[in-house]
Amino acid sequence: MSKTKKLTTCAILISLSTVLIFVSKMIPSLPWGGSVTLCSMVPLILISLMLGLKWGLLSGMVFALIQMLTGFYPPPTQTFLDFTLVVVLDYLLAFGVLGIACVFDRLCGKKLWSIPLSGAIVTGLRYLCHILSGILIWGVYAEEGQTVLAYSLIYNGSYMIPEILITTLALGVLAKWIRHLAK
Repeated sequence: MSKTKKLTTCAILISLSTVLIFVSKMIPSLPWGGSVTLCSMVPLILISLMLGLKWGLLSGMVFALIQMLTGFYPPPTQTFLDFTLVVVLDYLLAFGVLGIACVFDRLCGKKLWSIPLSGAIVTGLRYLCHILSGILIWGVYAEEGQTVLAYSLIYNGSYMIPEILITTLALGVLAKWIRHLAK
């Protein structure tokens, strides 16, 4: 596949992910960010499975920048470190890890079942990024008597666990088609 075709494919799939996020914004999101979307991670994972690690990581980063431009939640403190950690953990790493789905797919021998498994792993890693951010930065919103870890697990889990399940299910349903595209 030519570089132009790869770039065009990435642009279309990143746009599709962005549209799916906006469609999902009709459903109320949580007060400090996070919402359950309509398979918005699937196109990004598809880029990784079709085009490999480099294009997957690059697309995840581009999508992260779009997300920051369209719905950035500033951290509760004003330090540069906190701001940087939010950008890195809640955006760049959280969406960048979706680009490594191809690695897990390869490790599983590119079987049909490895597509949804890869999706579950990378969306799980995204959840981990948000948990870390919750512990390091957003924990100031934890209720009195609640640990920062519990707050982060519950808050981020309220949208990430459904997101993991939806993404994994969608990838399972589309696995044959995805495998055909990824050849």
